[in-house]
Amino acid sequence: MSPVQWQDLEALGGRGCFRGGFGSVAPRGKVEDKEWIPVTKLGRLVKDMKIKSLEEIYPFSLPIKESEIIDFFLGVSLKDEVLKSMPVQKQTHSVQRTRFKAFVTTRDYNGHVGLGVKCSKDVVTAIRGAIILAKLSIVPVQRGYWGNKTGKPYMVPCRVTGRYGSVLVHLIPVLRGTGIVSAPVPKNLLMMAGIDDCYTSALGLHCHPGQLRQGHL
Repeated sequence: MSPVQWQDLEALGGRGCFRGGFGSVAPRGKVEDKEWIPVTKLGRLVKDMKIKSLEEIYPFSLPIKESEIIDFFLGVSLKDEVLKSMPVQKQTHSVQRTRFKAFVTTRDYNGHVGLGVKCSKDVVTAIRGAIILAKLSIVPVQRGYWGNKTGKPYMVPCRVTGRYGSVLVHLIPVLRGTGIVSAPVPKNLLMMAGIDDCYTSALGLHCHPGQLRQGHL
């Protein structure tokens, strides 16, 4: 290329006549959180401070479809934990497809706990989706006393039975100081819900990690 032609290209915008370049480089550093713009009527009521707490939502069985509603009320005290991630396989006509399933729980140790299950092609996406589903599935845990009502509620108020799939779970109230008499997996889940003393009994195919956790919830 002659010097005259090169000067003509520079006048048009630089090498290759790409005046605008190939796009700007993204700035380094932490990405700022975007402002929450609610898309549901419940979300707009929460953002306008017309609903003060989650306890005003549960009695009316209103579906929570935005995870930002949970972050608005329990954002500081909410903790997430990955319980288990495992590969799952599906046989198609051509190949065997492998994906990853993640079990994530979110809680505040004060009567609110949720469990999310998500499948995806990679582990990170599965965990991120399970966290959102866990927030959307947060339920209030009703607690009570045995005899004298001193201190904070520490156990289930009565005998509770839960079923999920083939698993049948019984929660039985006990005296204060007994502790949670259970297997390690449901014991951790009950502690997250804020229950200190309880007897548990599980029947069915409770070796499956998802059915046992869902049955206790």
